[in-house]
Amino acid sequence: MNLTELNKVATAMVAQGKGILAADESSGTIKKRFDAIGVESTEENRRDYREMLFRSKDAMSQYISGVILYDETIWQDAKDGTPLVKLIEQSGAIPGIKVDEGTQALPMCAGETVTVGLDRLAERLKKYYERGARFAKWRAVIDIGSGIPSMTAISVNAHALARYAALCQAAQIVPIVEPEVLMDGDHDIDRCYEVTSRVLNKTFQELRVQRVALEGMVLKPNMAISGKKCAKQAPVEEVAEKTVRLLKACVPAAVPGIAFLSGGQSDEEATAHLNAMHKLGPLPWGLTFSYGRALQAAPQKAWSGRPENVAAGQRAFSHRARMNGLASKGEWQSSLEQKAA
Repeated sequence: MNLTELNKVATAMVAQGKGILAADESSGTIKKRFDAIGVESTEENRRDYREMLFRSKDAMSQYISGVILYDETIWQDAKDGTPLVKLIEQSGAIPGIKVDEGTQALPMCAGETVTVGLDRLAERLKKYYERGARFAKWRAVIDIGSGIPSMTAISVNAHALARYAALCQAAQIVPIVEPEVLMDGDHDIDRCYEVTSRVLNKTFQELRVQRVALEGMVLKPNMAISGKKCAKQAPVEEVAEKTVRLLKACVPAAVPGIAFLSGGQSDEEATAHLNAMHKLGPLPWGLTFSYGRALQAAPQKAWSGRPENVAAGQRAFSHRARMNGLASKGEWQSSLEQKAA
């Protein structure tokens, strides 16, 4: 393992003013997104859509540091035969790959899951590295509900995340460690804070046990935020203040950077929260975005599967990428959204 090289990639992934595009939706998830815009989810349409994003020169070269790909996408070529991985590299961004294989029900823990995919992961990482991937992603899912999460669910998911991270570093690939506490419930922000704190502490304990070099990884956590069904939604400033406090308490300064997931927030909410965190003074690590929906909802709608809409889709993507790029420096204002509209 060359830690200097891993650190260089991890640092580039969280470079100021740039963030990560999560374009790693599974076939099932992208079908739902395409259904919403009336587009058939064929391999060709999925390729055309992602090619449109990766050819958005302004967005990709100025605001996107890396792209997380799905297994299908990393092997695909653009219409003109150029591998999609090469399009990403040509824009100056780093190709990455989602390597987990989804979740399974956790025995003895009703309503809880564990992420799977460690079997043969070492072999897969070797192939992904040869194809150009320089970082990977593994998502653990922790739900908040009545009597959950259990310590069992937190422990097994943290253990799997750490094993995945160690395998990545052995393959000279930077692991994105993603323990996601879902915002689906009716819990308030303080409950989210408390659960996320437990999850992060356990995750870093396991990373140390598995000898993962913290300087060669990126953390992708949720924000401390009210559940979607909570009657009282915490305001932007409270989300920013509690999230930063939580991360300072749980995330060692050796980690080069933190790239948030949007987790079901609206485009503008995800941008506003990130921006507000940068207003809270200097932070021990780079703090940026690794958004899927919050970067893609607008371009998907603008594109709607029509070749004549490619330019409109790229404009919508460039706008969202720019807004988040500004937010990752604390320079975003909501008036900028109105101007574009």
